[in-house]
Amino acid sequence: MKKIIFTFMLGVGFLTSQSQEWKVPLYDRVPAFTVQDKEGNSIAIESLRGKVVLLTFFATWCPSCREELPHIQKDIWDRWKTRDDFTVMVLAREEGWDKLDPFMKNTGYTFPIYPDLERKVFSLFGDSYIPRNVLIDKEGKIIYRSIGYTEKEFSELVKRIETELEKK
Repeated sequence: MKKIIFTFMLGVGFLTSQSQEWKVPLYDRVPAFTVQDKEGNSIAIESLRGKVVLLTFFATWCPSCREELPHIQKDIWDRWKTRDDFTVMVLAREEGWDKLDPFMKNTGYTFPIYPDLERKVFSLFGDSYIPRNVLIDKEGKIIYRSIGYTEKEFSELVKRIETELEKK
């Protein structure tokens, strides 16, 4: 039986990772995609093979996202940003640099952020619900995923990152 927990707030909900809200099954290879950074450089997910990668999908208007992002900064990015075998890709669903630049300046966040204006990357993983996290191992397989933000779920994400980074 699938377990689904909803806590709706402005159309944003929390669903357990066992829900039907995922297009890519757990332990499958991450779908191919490319994003562009602020300078216009293309970054293909395949180029990050050999690293543990956290994908975080959010929107600047999303209350749950705004609750989670400080933890992404403090508990994940600040902790592991100097490691060669780890990175974060924070993707803004339907938002461009016009919104992201002031948002990053006002919040002081320093993690890597990328616009996903037309949901091209987001739509590979799901159709709705943010924040959404996808953890990818060094071989390019999805090893953890979550939708929504709770302290318990976020703590589990941090533990999974720790475990992956301890592997040789």
